[in-house]
Amino acid sequence: MSMERDFHMVEGDGETSYTTNSRLQQKALFETKSVLEEAVRQVCSALLPPNLVVCDLGCGPGDNTLIFLSEVIKASSSHNVPEIQFFLNDLPGNDFSHVFRSAERFKSSVTACHKGERRLPFHIAGLSRSYYTRLFPSQSVHLFHSSYSLHWRSQLPDGLDGNKRNIYIAKATPLSVVKLYQEQFQKDLILFLELRYDELVVGGQMVLTFLGRKEEDLYSGNMNYLCELLAQSLQSLVEKDLVEEDKLNSFNLPIFGASIDEVKAAIKQTGLFDINEIKLFESNWDPYDDSEDDNVQDNIQSGVNVAKCIRAVMETLFVSHFGESILDALFKEYASKVAEYLERDKAKYSVMVLSLQRR
Repeated sequence: MSMERDFHMVEGDGETSYTTNSRLQQKALFETKSVLEEAVRQVCSALLPPNLVVCDLGCGPGDNTLIFLSEVIKASSSHNVPEIQFFLNDLPGNDFSHVFRSAERFKSSVTACHKGERRLPFHIAGLSRSYYTRLFPSQSVHLFHSSYSLHWRSQLPDGLDGNKRNIYIAKATPLSVVKLYQEQFQKDLILFLELRYDELVVGGQMVLTFLGRKEEDLYSGNMNYLCELLAQSLQSLVEKDLVEEDKLNSFNLPIFGASIDEVKAAIKQTGLFDINEIKLFESNWDPYDDSEDDNVQDNIQSGVNVAKCIRAVMETLFVSHFGESILDALFKEYASKVAEYLERDKAKYSVMVLSLQRR
């Protein structure tokens, strides 16, 4: 599996597309709005940039990117910034044509809203490359933002052969495999921090939001349970002779939900950034469930909603390994298993938001 070659959100605006099924990620943008506003304020007031350079890492297609652009423009408009240069970054497989069609509509709408008035000039460019590589010249960026991306690893660690019939960290996963996942996370995050340090101006800011883990126990966490249900769905397809067992045994997800302590340890090891803020918040598995209680109103519909959300993000990884023919059966099975799980327990993601300042 090659992340640069195989991984991207489902394209277009159809029923299974990321554009249609990215409400979970949208909710995180609104949840972290105040953190982003403060980072923009710090950059504008402390650095007084002649032109503000901002990059959204792992932007994905759809309207969520436009929400981010809008929030930065609004937060900057009261600080006399002459103009903003936005860079939208994602892997090469991202539907950039959709991104830029949306961006053009956004620019037109902003122009229409400010007709006859001065508006803050801004420019938008694409950057098609992994953020685990160098992207910019030294000290050329004022603000990096990334939402729902950094839980993805640059690659799968070697040595996962012992994780048979699992696709991530499950109860039956050997400790040696768990440690490989953890080490890959540490390696990736340290690399990411070193790269961004070189690209940020002194005092530059980063706001990073990604799936994490509330518990220190590596075997715990709702990301583990979510992926375990996916593995069980694949096991059901093996029993129905729709998937070869060897194919299942050789498949693992390049993902990791880190704890706050694991993230802090990586930041401390580099010595490159100060932590402005780091915290966890919870978000229901079902992106359409906005309630804060412990009740699931309709576990069947919630199962379908969760399956659509996960499919929009992970489909291409399954296609690259198993082929396209299993998709409908896999996510139908998955929706059923999620519904069964939610009948017993209302599950929530642990989402980490992290604000950093370059030393």
